[in-house]
Amino acid sequence: MKYILVTGGVISGIGKGIIASSIGTILKSCGLRVTAIKIDPYINIDAGTFSPYEHGEVFVLNDGGEVDLDLGNYERFLDINLYKDNNITTGKIYQHVINKERHGDYLGKTVQVVPHITDAVQEWVMNQAKVPVDDDKKEPQICVIELGGTIGDIEGMPFVEAFRQFQFKAKRENFCNIHVSLVPQPNATGEQKTKPTQNSVRALRGLGLSPDLIVCRSAKPIEMAVKEKISMFCHVEPEQVIFIHDVSSTYRVPILLEEQGIIKYFKQRLNLPIDDQPSDLLMKWKKMACRYERLLKVCSIALVGKYTKLSDCYASVFKALEHSALAINYKLDLMYIDSTELERSTEAENSVKYHQAWHKLCKADGILVPGGFGIRGTEGKLQAISWARTKKKPFLGVCLGMQLAVVEFARNCLNWEDANSTEFDPDTKNPVVIDMPEHNPGDMGGTMRLGKRRTVFKSENSVLRKLYGDEMFVEERHRHRYEVNPELTHCFEEKGLKFVGHDTEGNRMEIIELENHPYFVGVQFHPEFSSRPMKPSPPYLGLLLAATGTLNAYLQRGCKLSP
Repeated sequence: MKYILVTGGVISGIGKGIIASSIGTILKSCGLRVTAIKIDPYINIDAGTFSPYEHGEVFVLNDGGEVDLDLGNYERFLDINLYKDNNITTGKIYQHVINKERHGDYLGKTVQVVPHITDAVQEWVMNQAKVPVDDDKKEPQICVIELGGTIGDIEGMPFVEAFRQFQFKAKRENFCNIHVSLVPQPNATGEQKTKPTQNSVRALRGLGLSPDLIVCRSAKPIEMAVKEKISMFCHVEPEQVIFIHDVSSTYRVPILLEEQGIIKYFKQRLNLPIDDQPSDLLMKWKKMACRYERLLKVCSIALVGKYTKLSDCYASVFKALEHSALAINYKLDLMYIDSTELERSTEAENSVKYHQAWHKLCKADGILVPGGFGIRGTEGKLQAISWARTKKKPFLGVCLGMQLAVVEFARNCLNWEDANSTEFDPDTKNPVVIDMPEHNPGDMGGTMRLGKRRTVFKSENSVLRKLYGDEMFVEERHRHRYEVNPELTHCFEEKGLKFVGHDTEGNRMEIIELENHPYFVGVQFHPEFSSRPMKPSPPYLGLLLAATGTLNAYLQRGCKLSP
């Protein structure tokens, strides 16, 4: 097993996840089996209870793990399926060690950060690196490990110490450290500064790790003189300094790395049994990146949500839309609309914001209402759904978006004026969305219906069934505490809102479709988590096709994309 540790310096959010994913993609393109581990130094057991404004979206895995969004990057870039133990947190490690101490496994010894915590980290990494993540179920050959945060953070120190020890346990030819740093360019001088990178590498060396590659992030391409300066002051060869400037799309990053000789370097440094040239896989990435940059036709989608101030809150939704737009040769114009700004209360408080939000919604080619929790902004989402239904705008509702589509239909088509979800109004006389029987209202962490579940189609005429290739069932990832009330579904079906998919028992409603509408679809699951750059998610693809007026032609071709 070969281990590649990716650390970061100067600032967090520098792009370590994309760099780690891109390195994995390059090595996979050389015919190697690659897995990935993300280490988050926070004390939370997992990401499940975070607000999206803390660390971005919560990504859900097949096994129900609620993890950091970087694992979504790994899955999309490498086309693999990871597990919850591929996300290590300080909370998980300490819980593991404390449980062993309570069990008496340490035979009365004083339990300390060194060696017990650091040993637990190394053991976890070695065990998880062997777990197959590809469809062929073969053991991986390379494990890319991303250490979250920046070098020098107090909470990350035990992990840095664990890898200082681990480099000797694994042996030099099996362990490599990549340090991602920032080269800022102040507007006052316009000069690219190397001092932050020098200080960061010095701090890393002081903790016992020496970088084999220094990846320098910058806004603009870095000059050769800067590369030579970093090489001299950071005690590495010039070819060990890699530049990654801001690019038009993340698909370009693996290509930038490959152009700077990273395959040749890894082959020599880790003694890998590979050719110097990448295979067809990286050629596909090159073609995809070039195609992305040459797109001319634009499709605009309005994303109506409550976490719109930070794009990372809907990272997977954005990627799923982008994959679908690229598949049909359109450039995505994603307009984020804060759902509270569509509400009447905003018109009274700030009429400019209100009218701007409605202007965006009205000019969009399609409307998407993603998942979420809590009552804030729900009335605005209901307004957007009502607009999509009555104006026959293509619409996709995901998780809460589907539930609110049911609420909106109940209020405006069934005339149940107080119809609501028990999440927002526990005393409603028409509870069209209710708590699931297994929902535990006490603990918040890990108590939802999580992970990959089967959805069975009960109608052959379903648009979504055709988009999924006319399969009898699909398996997608879930994350919810509430469900559509199964006792009231007949009332909706009589008026044209069809529940075309349900769980294996037939009790839980999973997919809705509205009759006599170009594309009005709601799904209880989160299809965005399974979307891949070369395999777009069918519900999102359907939304883009409907928004560009090409859905019927696509269905008539037997769900084949035009060349």
